[in-house]
Amino acid sequence: MISAAVDASLKVAGDKFDEAIIKHVRKRHNILIGEKTAEKLKIEIGCAYPRDEELTLDVQGRNIITGLPSTVTVSSTEMLEALEEPITQIFEAVHNVLERTPPELMADISQRGIVMTGGGAMLYGLDHMLSNRIGIDVYLAQDPVSCVVIGTGKALDMMDKFAALSDN
Repeated sequence: MISAAVDASLKVAGDKFDEAIIKHVRKRHNILIGEKTAEKLKIEIGCAYPRDEELTLDVQGRNIITGLPSTVTVSSTEMLEALEEPITQIFEAVHNVLERTPPELMADISQRGIVMTGGGAMLYGLDHMLSNRIGIDVYLAQDPVSCVVIGTGKALDMMDKFAALSDN
């Protein structure tokens, strides 16, 4: 007998991280930054787990009080705060799926770990944070941005084998 897998889909990843960073910089520094600046902050100093060494990045935006250009220094600790909400949503989704996972499958997951995919998975420390919170090893896929597309292509090449399995 094959156990049914459990899943969940969240619309939380790179874009939601960027939105959280824009909101944080506006609230904390009264500076309006764009999506490209938020993405740069996310990639260069963003984190889901405290870094060993504090990083900072100077960013330019428009002061929402004066309307004039302004530069502020943003730290990796601030990024940890800014990304707390979307990171918590990811953890809660993983936790919810694990709670509903059949025991046989849970045993495999506990032994083999979880592999993260997608660009959002590359956020510094996301794997470490999840692993610490759920008590299961979490790994980053070798090519997190492309691996799902590559795997889908391979699966499409094997559709005849999947059809044969469903006939049984």
